[in-house]
Amino acid sequence: MSEPQLYAPVRLDTGGQVDVVLGENHPGFSDPAYRARRNALAALALGWRPGQPVPEPAYTEVDNALWRQVARELDPLHLRHACRAYLEGKEELGLPRERVPQLSEVTDRLVPATGFTYLPVAGLAPLRDFYGAFASSVFYSTQYLRHPSMPLYTPEPDIVHEVVGHANQLAHPGFAGLYRLVGEAVGRTHGDEALRFLSRVFWFSMEFGVVEEDGEPKAYGAGILSSCGETAAFRSAEVRPLDCAAMGTVAYDITRYQPVLFAARSMGHLLDALGSFFSTFDDEMYALLTREALR
Repeated sequence: MSEPQLYAPVRLDTGGQVDVVLGENHPGFSDPAYRARRNALAALALGWRPGQPVPEPAYTEVDNALWRQVARELDPLHLRHACRAYLEGKEELGLPRERVPQLSEVTDRLVPATGFTYLPVAGLAPLRDFYGAFASSVFYSTQYLRHPSMPLYTPEPDIVHEVVGHANQLAHPGFAGLYRLVGEAVGRTHGDEALRFLSRVFWFSMEFGVVEEDGEPKAYGAGILSSCGETAAFRSAEVRPLDCAAMGTVAYDITRYQPVLFAARSMGHLLDALGSFFSTFDDEMYALLTREALR
């Protein structure tokens, strides 16, 4: 049995055409219409240049129906399991429930709230580019949707994850401030291993973070709150106290529900602890944390 392909690389074929390389185990591998759609959306992003209007795909009824289904499933899960800050951001952003929003529309709603802008990317962006852009209040987002045969889950960062997960977060000033601190940390971090350490802390916080509210764990991570299954199941994970040094060293598998999560004691604790870590992280801190872990 072959290993699952986690992300679909975007390449140019010998004729110069954009080709999103789907693995044989991808649900869209044998669907020519879906493959053509993925290629066209990737080509839009690759053809975009800074300063130009963000391309606006003509989403199909299949796309919009998938978006409606995910929104319908996630809304009650969010009310039960999401933290107040995320819910406040979600209300502030006011994303449409009936259709896929354009990235320009997300930007128009985010800028008055926290100043963040959404720009297109064809596929998985390099870590340094993706995280580093946060310092300029920029979030690089894909524009494709998961295959309609699996509407409630995908390990790929599709527009459901990018917008339902991250944009709702970014509409809250506290979370938006943490993103900017991450971007600034990237500017101080030059080693690849240090950058990967930073990315793991981001994974266990902004992607899969938990906070205690009213005596129970609530999710704030985009990876949890953009996934119906993950939102319903995260309380079954082993939840450890928030510890940035530990978060930077724990391995994770994106193809299954996360078995280990880290929780802050409160929203204030979350903002203070993560803010302190992200605002001081650099190569020297990474070296210090690594030495301490080996003792």
